[in-house]
Amino acid sequence: MLIIPALDISEGKVVRLKQGDFKRKTIYPLDPVEVAVEFCEAGAPMLHVVDLDAARMGAPQNVELLTRLVDATSVPVQFGGGIRTIHVAEMVLALGVERVVLGSALTRVESTVRHFFRTLGERCVAGVDARNGKVAVHGWEDVTDLDATEFCVRLEEMGCPRIIFTDIDCDGTMHGPNLSALRVLCEHVSVPVLSSGGVAGLEQVRNLAELTSVGVEGVIIGRALYETRDSPAAAFKEYAAWKS
Repeated sequence: MLIIPALDISEGKVVRLKQGDFKRKTIYPLDPVEVAVEFCEAGAPMLHVVDLDAARMGAPQNVELLTRLVDATSVPVQFGGGIRTIHVAEMVLALGVERVVLGSALTRVESTVRHFFRTLGERCVAGVDARNGKVAVHGWEDVTDLDATEFCVRLEEMGCPRIIFTDIDCDGTMHGPNLSALRVLCEHVSVPVLSSGGVAGLEQVRNLAELTSVGVEGVIIGRALYETRDSPAAAFKEYAAWKS
């Protein structure tokens, strides 16, 4: 199972939100590029970078920082935030990003969504964020009437190659992922699923590992890496050591 560290950025800083609430934002006194390099040196297979400002504004806001992150690191970068057009997606990929995370763009008309998947292929992943089982968009500020599992099934039918599933009520709480929702989702789709949000320790990662048999490909860990040890990289090493 892949264990992927998350690096959330806002106004050029490393931050974390609790349950997607911008009013509950923690700013860490860390250099984003240094953190990214340390994650690589600690054995991260990939970096999950999120531009939180872009998620709200609808277009990438920290492009210069993203470019420096890509140039400084030796592992693939998965980037999300404000990717709402093919043009923007291709611009981000041209910076050296391995794949982009599509979010709000997935709720557009079917032909547009199919075009995303057909054009980007494996270089994109669907970021499906749910609050109380319903899909949330625009930086999690708007909750739709779309059932998250049914939405994922439909995305797969349209050509989606991979899904990141986040239960917003778990994100940033360190109370553990929503394992039941993940299992239900994996039982309904056949594409790989990455879990995001809620992890606080190795036991929860082990619980997630039990779901690899039904389609969980990996886990994205954020806050637990920034608040449990002297450095995010030191915390990540513990997870990487368990996996090996």
